[in-house]
Amino acid sequence: MHNHILPGIDDGAKTVEDSFALIEGFASIGIKKIIATPHIMHNYYPNDSESIHNAQKKVLDYLLQKGIKDISLDIAAEHMIDANFEILLEQNKEMSLRNRYLLVEMSYLQPPINFDQAIEKIASHRYFPILAHPERYNFLHINSSKFQKFKNSGILLQLNLLSLSDYYGKEVQKKAYKLLRDGLIDYAASDIHNLHQFKCLKEMQISDKHLKLLLPVIEKTIDDFYY
Repeated sequence: MHNHILPGIDDGAKTVEDSFALIEGFASIGIKKIIATPHIMHNYYPNDSESIHNAQKKVLDYLLQKGIKDISLDIAAEHMIDANFEILLEQNKEMSLRNRYLLVEMSYLQPPINFDQAIEKIASHRYFPILAHPERYNFLHINSSKFQKFKNSGILLQLNLLSLSDYYGKEVQKKAYKLLRDGLIDYAASDIHNLHQFKCLKEMQISDKHLKLLLPVIEKTIDDFYY
């Protein structure tokens, strides 16, 4: 429910062949229901419903050409909370997950000045906000009380599975495990952009102790997005 496998519209897959290779990779580990979430980011990736649907169609057509009919490929978006985000909401141009959730992100270096206002606006549009990869925001320290404040204000938190390795660095890894231990994580996703990341994810190992903490999160992700 968070990946960048649609071709040519953000920093993820570049071609339909790239998309197909990632889908084949996911299918090889039993994942055949995918919700693609390309970036919507003002001035960088100004995607909209048309560009995202067009990219989805390219992939679905390619799968049909290959005779593959057992892949479910839905679409939404990962929305950057920037100066344009609230305008996008007011114009009803957001791309929600399952018509109930809105996947959002922010700069890794500092929070947007309109963050609280944006979250209120999401709620006023009757969406549940999901904050992507909270463990990766550098300005949120490992013991930050902000994480609990996010939860108290109704924000759901989605962990990148690769954060449980040292892929993004040791500090991100420590923060990811602390959030998991503290029971603050609601959902888990791959956030896969390319085959290298997929390979790292496939080879990742975690302890049985941490797997027990992760499995309920994975089950909740399946229940809310894939049933």
